[in-house]
Amino acid sequence: MRHTDIREEDNASTVTQFLLLGFSGLPNLQGFLFGMFFIMYCIILIENSFIIVITRLDPALHKPMYFFLVNFSFLEICYVSVTLPRILYSIWTQDRNISFLACATQMCFFLTLAATESILLAVMSFDRYVAICNPLHYPMVMNPAKCTHLALVSWFGGMPFQLGQTCQIFSLHFCNSNQIDHFFCDIPPVLKLACGNTSVNELYVYIVAILLAAIPFMLILSSYSKIIATILRLPTAEGRAKAFSTCSSHLVVVVLFFGSASITYLMPKSTHSAVSDKLLSLFYTIVAPMFNPMIYSLRNKEVIAAMRRLLLRT
Repeated sequence: MRHTDIREEDNASTVTQFLLLGFSGLPNLQGFLFGMFFIMYCIILIENSFIIVITRLDPALHKPMYFFLVNFSFLEICYVSVTLPRILYSIWTQDRNISFLACATQMCFFLTLAATESILLAVMSFDRYVAICNPLHYPMVMNPAKCTHLALVSWFGGMPFQLGQTCQIFSLHFCNSNQIDHFFCDIPPVLKLACGNTSVNELYVYIVAILLAAIPFMLILSSYSKIIATILRLPTAEGRAKAFSTCSSHLVVVVLFFGSASITYLMPKSTHSAVSDKLLSLFYTIVAPMFNPMIYSLRNKEVIAAMRRLLLRT
């Protein structure tokens, strides 16, 4: 296995190919890891595909809330497909080399889809805010045109920032080592390999994190503070329970995503360790997407009812 691919240019060593170390430090568990990740990938694909299909087939789920849920499920499929197939390939073939361009492409897609998830979660919280706090205006505010517009903003709003961030990172010189101690091309482990001062790049990471993570998260908190205040004013316990059940699953997903991702990207580079980076990244890139459909379906009575109607129909 080739561990370095470095060319001499102007008396500086510049990496032209990276090596994703991934889980190479666990040689006796390669078969187990491949089987585990393969099963998890299949579960994610099946769960999210099922939500997309059942939402499209059942007229009772043709509502703005489930329109955004379909977008979220498709996003989760794309999100995990940026990293998991590459992990499976590396474990199966033991070929951990990844070209400079492929690494940059993987990072760009991953960051763009992560930004999409952040914005989409904020949009979904706005949908719940309008539905619970302004139910009479809900059909007018969340009309099909507005829902489509919000979905497009979610998918493409973060793209220019993440494309710029990726170009900025991969315009750096990478010298002496090309070994990325991670299972995909993420910002913290790639920046560790850069030569010279990377403080400008780290500052850009914080700025983008504020724009595409902190601001959406604050909007979510604002929406839910008003939602909770409205729910507490409802006259009956049954009404409060019903209202809370429609948004509690979304709140759990928000905590899972923002909690683990913020620790990874807002911590200074010097405090990162390879083990903590991998564990946190596994959580928000694979584990959370696997549980998100379960959270949305098992805690949602309308989705459960739609599943029963579909099963009875077949």
